[in-house]
Amino acid sequence: MTTTLMTAAELYPRVRHVVPAVEWATMADDVDAIGRLKRERNAVILAHNYMTPEIFHGVSDIVGDSLALAREATSVEADVIVLAGVHFMAETAKLLNPTRTVLLPDLRSGCSLAESITPADVRELRRLHPGVPVVTYVNTSAAVKAESDICCTSGNAVAVIESLGVPEVIMIPDQFLAANVARQTGVRVITHPGACEVHERFTPADIRQIRDDHPGVTVLAHPECPPAVLDEADYAGSTAQMVAFVAARQPERVALITECSMSDNVAQQFPDIDFVRPCNLCPHMKRNTLGTIRHALETMTHQVTVQPDVAERARLAVDRMLAVGNK
Repeated sequence: MTTTLMTAAELYPRVRHVVPAVEWATMADDVDAIGRLKRERNAVILAHNYMTPEIFHGVSDIVGDSLALAREATSVEADVIVLAGVHFMAETAKLLNPTRTVLLPDLRSGCSLAESITPADVRELRRLHPGVPVVTYVNTSAAVKAESDICCTSGNAVAVIESLGVPEVIMIPDQFLAANVARQTGVRVITHPGACEVHERFTPADIRQIRDDHPGVTVLAHPECPPAVLDEADYAGSTAQMVAFVAARQPERVALITECSMSDNVAQQFPDIDFVRPCNLCPHMKRNTLGTIRHALETMTHQVTVQPDVAERARLAVDRMLAVGNK
C-alpha cells in the first residue's frame, strides 16, 4: 500500500508507457490535489483493475480485483475510503469497515449484474429449491447478499462452491460464471439470467479473429464470458489470476478478454509483452475519473451507507467467503 505523498511529476514514470506526457500534463493538477486531500482527510483510494491508468497507477493506494479489494478493505488504517469502482464494491467496503466513511465518486456507477437481481428474486429461488445453499457473486447489492448463505468472486468461486461439500447450489446472478463453475466442480448449479454487459458481448468468433490477426497470441478470458468463449481461450481466470498468469508465463503476446483498461494497467507492469487490446468498455467503471475522485474528497461525497439489519446479514455472507480463503 502506498502512503507516501508523491507529486504528479514523481508519479509519471508509473504511467509513461500508456499515458503520453502531454495528456499527463492536463491531469497533474488533479493528481496533486488528490494527494494533498488524501493526507488531509487521512484517506485511501481503493481502485479496481478496470480503472484507467492515471487512477490505477497514479493516485490509488490499493488495487486489485473485487476479492483483493474486499480483503484489503478489512485492514486499512484510514478514516476515509474512496472506492474507485462501482456501487456494490463501495457497499462491500462499508460492510467490512462500518466505522469508516466510504465514498463513491459517482452514484451512477452501477453494475448490470447487480441490477439484474433483487432480494425478492433470491427468496423465490429459496422457495423453489428448499434447503439448497445460496452462493451470491459479490457483484450484487448488500440487500441481495443479506439473503444469501455465502458470497464468492470470480477468483474464488470454485473454492467457495467446493467448500460447501454439497451436490447442488443456487449460484446467482451471473449465468455464465455459474455455468463455468459448474463445469469445473461437477456441482449442479441453479442460476439466474444475469450477465455482465462487458463480458457477455465477447463471442468465439472474436477470439478466432484475434488469433488470425495476431499469430501466436495467448488468450486469457474472464469467467464472466460465455462458456463457448472460454473454450476458445488458453486460460480462464479473474483479473488477478490473469495478472498472475502473465507474470508467471511471460508470453510474448497476450490478449485479455475483459474490460478495456485492464490491458493498459497490466501493460504498464510488463512493458516487454505485446498486449492485443480487444475493447469492451464498462460505462459504469468509467464514471470514475480524477475529477470525480477529487470532488469526492473535497466535498466528502457520496457517502455510502447500509441499513444495520441488512449490513449484519450481508456481512456474515462476505465473512464466510473470506474465511474460505483463510483456511
